[in-house]
Amino acid sequence: MNTLIKKISVVIMSAIMLLPLFALTPVHVQAATTDPALTKIKKKGTLVIGLSADYAPFEFHATVDGRDQIVGFDVAIGKKLAKDLGVKPVIKEMGFDGLIGALQTGKVDVIISGINATPEREKVVDFSNSYMKPLQTVMVLKKDAAKYSSDLNSFSGKKIGAQKQTTQETYVQNNMSGSTLVSLQKVPDLVAQLSTGKIAGIVLNDPISKAYTQQNKAFKIIYPKPASGEGAVSIAMPKDSPVLKAKINKSLDNIIRSGELKTYQKEANKLMFADQSFWGKYGNLFVKGTLLTLALAAVAVVLGIVLGTIFALFKLSSNMILKIIGNIYVEYVRGTPLLVQAFMVFFGTQVIGFNLSAFAAGALAMGLNSAAYVAEIIRSGINSVDGGQTEASRSLGLSKSKTMRFVILPQAVKNILPALGNEFVTIIKEGSVVSVIGVGELMFQTGVVQGASFKPFFPLVIASLIYFVLTFGISRALGFAERRMNRSSR
Repeated sequence: MNTLIKKISVVIMSAIMLLPLFALTPVHVQAATTDPALTKIKKKGTLVIGLSADYAPFEFHATVDGRDQIVGFDVAIGKKLAKDLGVKPVIKEMGFDGLIGALQTGKVDVIISGINATPEREKVVDFSNSYMKPLQTVMVLKKDAAKYSSDLNSFSGKKIGAQKQTTQETYVQNNMSGSTLVSLQKVPDLVAQLSTGKIAGIVLNDPISKAYTQQNKAFKIIYPKPASGEGAVSIAMPKDSPVLKAKINKSLDNIIRSGELKTYQKEANKLMFADQSFWGKYGNLFVKGTLLTLALAAVAVVLGIVLGTIFALFKLSSNMILKIIGNIYVEYVRGTPLLVQAFMVFFGTQVIGFNLSAFAAGALAMGLNSAAYVAEIIRSGINSVDGGQTEASRSLGLSKSKTMRFVILPQAVKNILPALGNEFVTIIKEGSVVSVIGVGELMFQTGVVQGASFKPFFPLVIASLIYFVLTFGISRALGFAERRMNRSSR
């Protein structure tokens, strides 16, 4: 018995002595293999890449094998990245200033659009390692180049352009305080202003300014001294995506180390300067934009008339609750810009779980906006019908709803048709506002052509002629319908 107790004691003492060794033994923890962002991408089987395709040679439109495509070395990087992740690439185009919001709300999975990793952006999204560090330049008209030097003080008192929400905009604010900043959404719009002398220069990174000066000899590049880098051009992704970030960094390292990035850049430059007629390269973009503009207007008009009629009846209702709802809706919508409403619908629907496409969100925003104006048009048309019509109908035994449906509204339509026609024409032109969320309507495509062709003015002339044909044709058609209705009422 004593022997057994001694053996047990020895075992216990040995175990106690070995405890420190167990504590020092490293514990192998399995590294995380995914994160929410990567899981979402793998589950869908697609990598949705957000970009603004007006930034050649990073990303731009070109006709390849007879059809329009978004190309550029950023696009090539995105396709290689999707391949490495084992998914298919999907390009989603929109205005640059809407990309961060699209990433935060899940509309896109990553942003590959010449975007820089700034401290402000890093607060809301994650960034990959840098794959390019361009220099900041100021592009001016060659005829005015003698007025300026590499000293930024030479631009004091002048208007200097920069793209909205970019490091170029910040550069002007921090380094050219004596100049007046002109911020616009698209680079081609800035180039148009420079071409006509409205601004003295544009701050661009050197790949962009080199592309413009190669295409148009009227421009010249000035490199400020001391030289300043644009910052780290990186890929943006959702916040707290460590595994996705690691995989993206690995792919970028392979692309740079293997020399593929230089190949992508050469291919992009080749496509930029492809020898093809203007209409052959960009005609299909104008056609596509025109068809989308008409489709937007048609959906918005139908939605606007239906909702507008409902809210007009609400405002005329004897029910106080309905009257208040109608008044609040009309006043709120008429008191806020369509641009704000487009962003609210596009991002707001995503937040509540409805992943609307850019076209659907744009059409819905335009329809909701139009409904407020149509409601007032219809309300005034109903009020213009003589009150004796209502009294006569009610005396004949018609109910209030039937009186409105069969007597008042048919007469009101004749009075409001010209105003409704004007609303339709207005909707066609206002479709350009929703281009900021990536709806490829006419003005969006015009901006694309400006960026890809480096011709800031000529595409605008074409767009203006298309708008004129559309609005003039609709106005004549509505005028004909109005005359027919007038004849039938005699």
